Amino acid sequence: MNDWADETEQRLLDAALPFAGEMGWSAVTLSRAARRVGLSDGETSLLLPHGVRDLAALLSRRHDAAGMAALSGIDPKTLKIRERIAAGVMARLDAAFENEAALRRWAGFLALPTNLPLALRLVWETADTIWRWAGDTATDENHYSKRAILSGVLISTLAVRLSQGREASEGELAARIQNVMDFEKWKAGIKPAKAMTEFVETLGKLRYR
Repeated sequence: MNDWADETEQRLLDAALPFAGEMGWSAVTLSRAARRVGLSDGETSLLLPHGVRDLAALLSRRHDAAGMAALSGIDPKTLKIRERIAAGVMARLDAAFENEAALRRWAGFLALPTNLPLALRLVWETADTIWRWAGDTATDENHYSKRAILSGVLISTLAVRLSQGREASEGELAARIQNVMDFEKWKAGIKPAKAMTEFVETLGKLRYR
């Protein structure tokens, strides 16, 4: 059952991407993708009980996995910590832009106020994946601060790449990465709530351009 579910979820996502790039992330996109892979309404609901939100989460997690695969030839221990984070962020964004049309619609979908909890969860997952690859073993409040701040960096870098391209996003990442790496700033009071406020503001900019 699990093998069938995992395989079918990926087939459904593959079928949905062209529709999502054209029509956005919607119930219509999910319905058309399901018909294309031969799923009934009941089977689709079984696989994705939260509908198109679950489909959007599948794309994010696929991109997380693809980003990590792209980094598989790099030993993070050979890099400075800031270089690890920069490599992780760029690998993740490069993976996402393999599906650029669907990604643009995905960003707008997650920027909707009703989808904010999902957006927060997914970007946190991505930040956690990158930090774990980078070798982070913190178990105190820094575990959460690092992921919260990197979540803000990820979304702002994505916003710049969507609007200005890869080169500009590299500049944005270089400018923002100090927020992740400066431990003294964390000790001085940068907490998850502040980083999440910044994250929400950037999501709003994604939605309204």
